[in-house]
Amino acid sequence: MELSFSNLFVGYLDYLTGNFALGIYLLAVTDERAVLRRLKKFLPLFLFPIIEILLVIGMYSVPELRRFQYYILSFIILLMCTFWTRWAWQFGFWQALAATCMAGIFQVCESTLSRVLIWENTLDESTPFAVVMLLYLGISTAAVLLLYRLRFGRWFRLLLDSKSSVRRTAFLLFALEVVMEMLLRMVFGVKPQFLGFYYVVVAVMVIMTAMLMVYLAQRFDAARKMQAQQDVIAQQRLYEQDLEAIRREVRTFRHDYKNLLAGLAQQAGEGELEGLCRTLSELDAGFDQRLGKKIQASTQIGNLQIPEVRSLLLSKLTAMREKGVECRLEVLYPVTAVDMDVWDFVRCLGILTDNAWEAALDLEEPWVEIVLLAQEGRVFLRVSNSYTNTIEPGNMWNDGWSTKGTGRGLGLSSYQRILEGYPNTSHGTSWENGVFVQELTVEGRL
Repeated sequence: MELSFSNLFVGYLDYLTGNFALGIYLLAVTDERAVLRRLKKFLPLFLFPIIEILLVIGMYSVPELRRFQYYILSFIILLMCTFWTRWAWQFGFWQALAATCMAGIFQVCESTLSRVLIWENTLDESTPFAVVMLLYLGISTAAVLLLYRLRFGRWFRLLLDSKSSVRRTAFLLFALEVVMEMLLRMVFGVKPQFLGFYYVVVAVMVIMTAMLMVYLAQRFDAARKMQAQQDVIAQQRLYEQDLEAIRREVRTFRHDYKNLLAGLAQQAGEGELEGLCRTLSELDAGFDQRLGKKIQASTQIGNLQIPEVRSLLLSKLTAMREKGVECRLEVLYPVTAVDMDVWDFVRCLGILTDNAWEAALDLEEPWVEIVLLAQEGRVFLRVSNSYTNTIEPGNMWNDGWSTKGTGRGLGLSSYQRILEGYPNTSHGTSWENGVFVQELTVEGRL
């Protein structure tokens, strides 16, 4: 192919269309809900084709590279789109690579099948290039809407949020993306009588890839739920142990009850009112220390009637106790349901709680306060903690941000992405006088 201006311009439009198609496939595979906000970050996709054209010109001048030009360029495009995805979605590198490869598999499959369509003379050489591009984008949009309809992105996001397996997922999808690129290059070597079979092979491969991702996500989800059930059982045992400790304390207190009354009666008979008041005050403080806090905590935990939420909070309370963080839990009324996916709510609660007690550890007397209030179908959550570090409002929703410094955050950006899928939720953040507060409200949907 000669490097004429017309060929370079057509190449630019081709790259531009492909990049834009990749971008809208990314919306589907990440289950993006705030589409308009994400589209505002699509500008680099219009600039990348310029870089790609310059690379084509550079490699064309080196005869040794012409044979591998397509593969080198495809790899560079994949890297550029991965870093763009990392910036636009605030992902980690492996998350961005996995998402880009998954979107790339769909996009390359569409390009492959579109070329088959053209080869079979559905469109011929006299068809305007703009019509071909519009048809291509139309097919991309239809495929993206189908992926949304099938809720593919919801399952795929589970794999992206799995820190333990996201790297393996990225490597697997990268290998499948390479295979798809090779199939795309093979299209011009397929004889006409085998085009139908070729079409089926490409389509089946993409469908099986999508089904594999859903299967892996379902296995991960099932394992996560099984682990949660085991945690519920383990934490329930700890809860029962606390209740048994309270019962033992009550029996001990009742055993000493008569002796305490005798001593108080003697003080009263001798007219030692000041000593009597002091003794009563000490008894009251001792009761609160030995039994009051335990009974109150038991009551608060008992009001958590969602097993997954109760399990998470019990484990967090245990972890904070081991780290020396004082935790105040307040659940005044029974919490029986929350009007969002319970696992998404648990993830949000876990993110806020982990960030709170990690930030509080910087103080000599760290504390965390968790308030859960359920009323008329609405669930209100507030997580407060002590802190000494500075707050950066412009960066706090970036991946890796925390009050302890960059790279220490446990997922405020993931927390925000979860809530984007629930229009019945609202959240707020405030900090004043050494107290950092995160609030989440889940409205009941009629």
